[in-house]
Amino acid sequence: MSIQLGKLCSRIIEQHFGEVVRTVVDDLFASIAKSLSQIIRSTGLTKSEVCKSLAILIKFNMVGFSLNKARTGYEYRLYYDRVVMILRYPRYVHLIQTKFGHESAVLMEELLRSGTQTASYIIVKSMQNVDGKDNSTLALLRDKFTELAQENYIIRAPEPKQCDGGNGSEQMELCHDIPNPFLMPELDLRILKDLHEGKPAKVPDEDVHWVVNVEQFHIDFRNTIMVTAIERMIDGNAGECMKYLLQLMRERTNPWEAVSNPIALVDLRQRCEKKSQNVEMLRYLDQYISVMESNEYLSKFDTKGGGQFTVNVKKIFEQLTWACIENIIVEKYGSKAARIFRVIRMKKYVEQEDIQKEAMVPAKDAKLLTYKLLEENFLQIQTFRKPGGGNAGAPKSFFLFYVNQSQIVSMLLELSYKALYNSITRLTHDKTVNKRLIEKSQRLESIVETMKERGESDAYINEILETLTPPEQEILAKVKLRVKSLYSAEIGIDETIFMLKLYQEYQK
Repeated sequence: MSIQLGKLCSRIIEQHFGEVVRTVVDDLFASIAKSLSQIIRSTGLTKSEVCKSLAILIKFNMVGFSLNKARTGYEYRLYYDRVVMILRYPRYVHLIQTKFGHESAVLMEELLRSGTQTASYIIVKSMQNVDGKDNSTLALLRDKFTELAQENYIIRAPEPKQCDGGNGSEQMELCHDIPNPFLMPELDLRILKDLHEGKPAKVPDEDVHWVVNVEQFHIDFRNTIMVTAIERMIDGNAGECMKYLLQLMRERTNPWEAVSNPIALVDLRQRCEKKSQNVEMLRYLDQYISVMESNEYLSKFDTKGGGQFTVNVKKIFEQLTWACIENIIVEKYGSKAARIFRVIRMKKYVEQEDIQKEAMVPAKDAKLLTYKLLEENFLQIQTFRKPGGGNAGAPKSFFLFYVNQSQIVSMLLELSYKALYNSITRLTHDKTVNKRLIEKSQRLESIVETMKERGESDAYINEILETLTPPEQEILAKVKLRVKSLYSAEIGIDETIFMLKLYQEYQK
């Protein structure tokens, strides 16, 4: 945990849940786990405020609780990674929109907004945001919700159960071992219709709550990164080949394993022939596999069955992380600095005099850039002393430069958290300063839409639009452009954080 991550979590929570919840999150972030009484004492909030804040955070799976060692009370801990994932919610919705359509995206958006909720509530609530309002729409939403569960994008929330406390009292714990966490309960359309119309009805699934299964989304994001990397490095056919390899890997291996179980070339060919119409990829499948093997994306396991290969996910993300680091160096310090960094990475340990020769950079530039990279923690230095004997004088020291990838990744994560915090802060500032102008523009747009529906003349509509003066239009255009740029920056930074975090996970 870091200062920058703490500031980012604080800003995100304040933006989405308010000042009181932010105070509780700040207090939990500063400790590993705390009891309710400790939180009340350290935050200065009332018991009611702390309990409500914890209830909200538990509902959105950002805080967990467990019995203390004496089993007499509960301790609460913050899941700070889940707090940062709030920024990823639009990507989750976009993925569902792309794969399953608009209705599924509406269901996912409502579940993300609710945190933990029953299927019947989500379906009825989603009826407000879809086109149709009849029984067929309810049936469609029910089927779409079932499909999301079958595809593992949503999962049953842990169920509370009674357990024995330390002083003989009964305590409550969450049971995570649900036999079939993706099993959908039976939902009667008549009951759903009654709920939609506001009639009293007994909800059949009131004890079955659902949450978004972020792990499945992250598997999809990870696979997309690998497929895109192959497409850029080789071509689209190789990317398609990698997609089918990852499908076979998912069927045979734990999805988060660093190296997959062996996959026979014969099985891959059969999968490609069954699923793909790409004749060129099928014709040159062996060559594509060979090229991926030469780049260490695949490793040959055995020669039987036409050859068996394993997907080396850990190695892939090591290479992608190196590429990310080098791109950052190129952007910040130029191509010469990237060349120096690459030389030191390949040689492992290099003296200052050898850097300029190997990188073919003038001595003055090589020294300047090397020490600049050292200052910014992209390089590390190791000192070796050669012992002197007798009157030989002072012992001679050798200074060798080297690269520590894990340390660079940690530093870049810190910078990414700081950049995200600055981006959100700037976005909030721009919206606050120009709040009156933005609201005026939104009111005008609403009025114009209503006028168009009524069939008003263009001259009258233009007259209404002219109430926004040219200077105001110019300011509004600048604000919209800046907001759009900051949103794009947030998405790009989050993608970098996701990849760097994956690298760290695979190094454990």
